[in-house]
Amino acid sequence: MKLIIDGKSLALDKLDYFLRANPKVILSADSKKRVNKARKLIDDWVKTGKTIYGVTTGFGGFSSVTIPAKDIERLQENLIISHTAGVGENLPPFIVKLMMLLRVNALSSGFSGIRLETLQLLIDMINHNIIPVIPAQGSVGASGDLAPLSHLVLAMIGKGKVQIISDLTNDKASLKKIISSKAALKKFGLAPVKLAAKEGLALINGTQMMTSFGAYICNEAKKIVKLADIAGALSHEALRATDRAFDHRVHKLRPYPGQIASAKNILALISKSEIRDSHLQDDPRVQDSYSIRCIPQVHGASRDAIDYICSRIEIELNSVNDNPIIFPEDKDYISGGNFHGQPLALPLDFLAIALSELADISERRIDRLTNGSSEKLPKFLAKDGGLNSGYMIAQYTAAALVSENKILSHPASVDSIPTSAGKEDLNSMGSISARKCFQVLKNVQNVIAIEILLACQGIDFLKPLKCGIGTNAAYRTVRKRIPTLSRDRILKNDLDKISELVLSGEILQNVERVVKLN
Repeated sequence: MKLIIDGKSLALDKLDYFLRANPKVILSADSKKRVNKARKLIDDWVKTGKTIYGVTTGFGGFSSVTIPAKDIERLQENLIISHTAGVGENLPPFIVKLMMLLRVNALSSGFSGIRLETLQLLIDMINHNIIPVIPAQGSVGASGDLAPLSHLVLAMIGKGKVQIISDLTNDKASLKKIISSKAALKKFGLAPVKLAAKEGLALINGTQMMTSFGAYICNEAKKIVKLADIAGALSHEALRATDRAFDHRVHKLRPYPGQIASAKNILALISKSEIRDSHLQDDPRVQDSYSIRCIPQVHGASRDAIDYICSRIEIELNSVNDNPIIFPEDKDYISGGNFHGQPLALPLDFLAIALSELADISERRIDRLTNGSSEKLPKFLAKDGGLNSGYMIAQYTAAALVSENKILSHPASVDSIPTSAGKEDLNSMGSISARKCFQVLKNVQNVIAIEILLACQGIDFLKPLKCGIGTNAAYRTVRKRIPTLSRDRILKNDLDKISELVLSGEILQNVERVVKLN
């Protein structure tokens, strides 16, 4: 299994494959030529004493300080050492591995001036699963993710800490032993790199931390919108709701793509439902609550937002975000601002909001399942209620997660604190947008999982009636792992199991074997 990197063809599905399959990363032949051509230009400029930011000058507020030729290599190492100022918990290893891949892809375009052997070391580290240990906090998203990427490069120069992790999908991956990068490199016959002119700057001037979070969240978001429809359809069954609001005639009059897709999904999921057939005639209810009736409008709006955000992330995947940028064909360089995180900060804030709304409406359906207002469902879905509390506190958990999301969805991108003595006077805070959004995603996954669990309990009270083609596939998947709640038991065990079914993709895969979801 191979993944060829050329600086222009990475996509979200390739990143998903990269994390799952652990393929060998190879630089394309064309990329090698472009990298070498840009490097030759850097070497020529250094020889002639040309003044270039970050090559023969200091950085940020020191950009006016000229560096003598004898100190150019020391300048690059000092840059890395001085910028390793991250704090807090370490980034998840799979995010770090994505960062490494995305940095390789950006540098392989041939506009950064890095040496081929330096780039190859980073590729070798990826292929041997040598994952740098990187603190999560410290980036303001101005000149990219300077502190996190500096910790990454610290491992390349043999002064950092790493973990050797091949199975990134394992929840315990981050518990692997931390060792020195020098020892890890030696283990695989590799040697630390001694940075040459421009290389330190080329390696850390980029948006790879926030882009890695964004890419991972986008791939998961595409799954969670389908799971939200599955959860909504299961609640629709349990609450014996009407399907009239999902009629295609309604949605073609307001033709948002996400709305139409969600409505089609619900109808497909509940197709041939005995529960629905049981009250097609003489149903006294004129219309259902918003949390059921407006599933297409709410889920659909989040779908459309996610599609937009994914399109922005895919642009960034194949962008050159270094500074200065080298133009070998023109024998020129430009000090610009492609490293700035604003094009990511705004979409990532939007993504947190879009995901949060999926949890908001899900929690409202959870409440309707548990509050006893349905004549067919007992309060808190409990058998022998009073003696048993049933799923009472599961709704509390969902409410807590939804409330937390409201705080996390406040945009980070509206803030800015100037840095580097005012040289960097408007910062995006995109790294904060990214980390917040990652926590929102995890919260949403748990809320959707809780709804699926409780809706299945509600369906149990409607037996012997069976639910639809798609909802039945979801129901049976849950019941293979989690029995009906007949009397109170430790709910944490139920929540862990349903969360695993959601995160592993088992529910979604089993449903999509019988129903094609949009």
